[in-house]
Amino acid sequence: MAEANVIVLGAGLGGTIAAYEINEALKGKGSVTVVNNTEDYWFVPSNPWVAVGWREPDAIRVHLPPVMRKHGINFTAAGAKKVHPEKNAVELNDGKLLNYDYLVIATGPDLAFDEIEGFGPEAFTESVCQTNHAKKAHEVFEDLCVNPRPIVVGAVQGASCYGPAYEMAMILDTELKRRKIRDKVPMTFITPEPYIGHLGLDGVGDTKGLLESEMRDRHIKWITNAKVTSVEEGMCHVEEVNDDGSTKKTHDLPFGWAMMLPAFRGVDAVMGVEGLVNPRGFVITDKHQRNPKYPNVFGLGVCIAIPPVGPTPLPVGVPKTGFMIESMVTAIAQNLKEIVNGQEPTHEATWNAICLADFGDGGVAFVAKPQIPPRNTNWASEGKWVHLAKIGFEKYFLRKVRKGESEPFYEKLGLHVLGIKKLNFK
Repeated sequence: MAEANVIVLGAGLGGTIAAYEINEALKGKGSVTVVNNTEDYWFVPSNPWVAVGWREPDAIRVHLPPVMRKHGINFTAAGAKKVHPEKNAVELNDGKLLNYDYLVIATGPDLAFDEIEGFGPEAFTESVCQTNHAKKAHEVFEDLCVNPRPIVVGAVQGASCYGPAYEMAMILDTELKRRKIRDKVPMTFITPEPYIGHLGLDGVGDTKGLLESEMRDRHIKWITNAKVTSVEEGMCHVEEVNDDGSTKKTHDLPFGWAMMLPAFRGVDAVMGVEGLVNPRGFVITDKHQRNPKYPNVFGLGVCIAIPPVGPTPLPVGVPKTGFMIESMVTAIAQNLKEIVNGQEPTHEATWNAICLADFGDGGVAFVAKPQIPPRNTNWASEGKWVHLAKIGFEKYFLRKVRKGESEPFYEKLGLHVLGIKKLNFK
């Protein structure tokens, strides 16, 4: 019987570990090829540290070709131009066409900076979505420290990732205090969330109370239900809306440094492929992570379509957290193993969440089981231990990527790093 030819599209957090786990699951019965637009893996959760100079970019980089080669995984950094599911093929940017038996889409998102005038690292605001963005943000931050001015930080309407925004605000506060210039830098947090700590999940435990308390203690003002209408050099224009979406108040916020997380959408390689993605370009999947129209195509991570947890005055997306993504990876790897063996897929992702929000001198951790309510476990806690746990998380996950380890990691994080053994993550 011929080997199953599997292409993994993307080599971020989800795609990299998917390549390792699928390769292990199909050992002797399948080959894995990774298609990415760069040869490097970047540990994105550390980008807020890069933005204030606590990490150099190279410290969170893994050069993938030698690792993939060591484990018998094919790799190309040509990048995908277009997915052609009706032909079982991926068209690369270099003109080559790669055929597949099974495709796993793990591209991550396209960053929709262009949807707001003056928004993004090529305009007037910074970003921590990519490490090169965070490096530029650090350069601008150093200028701010020489000439202290206000900071605006947060997320814009349609965003579906809020943890890094809260982290960035608190880490900035910590670093500015260390430099003894916090008193010269007013800070405002803006977010489309209906309340602080919503996180796109309608809160987890008392994240509302915990995060509001942190912001009060750190003298960070906030605006919720905030819609960024435009940005110009040194000024962010915001509409604060009522529950019905009507304008409540307008704000013109001056800044010397601003970082707001953008809305996400699907990447160009899948955008507009009927039956594969929704109008926003996110991959449609069933409970087994398979696309209903093209059952030999799987999707995982930030690039898949998940409906919001409920109505909000402004669009607030659901985050795809690390544990959630890892559970999708394991489900896909085991389902592919079953399919290759002539069986029907049976595995489903657990979609549990363990999140560490580092504040530089402390932090908030939360566990949501499952991530989307109603939940069996709904827990949040705070303390200096969260900062130490985040450092351990970075260390162990980078080791996993560098060694090509296929063993799931996040359950270990929950049981050993956080030390909350009383919680059941199965």
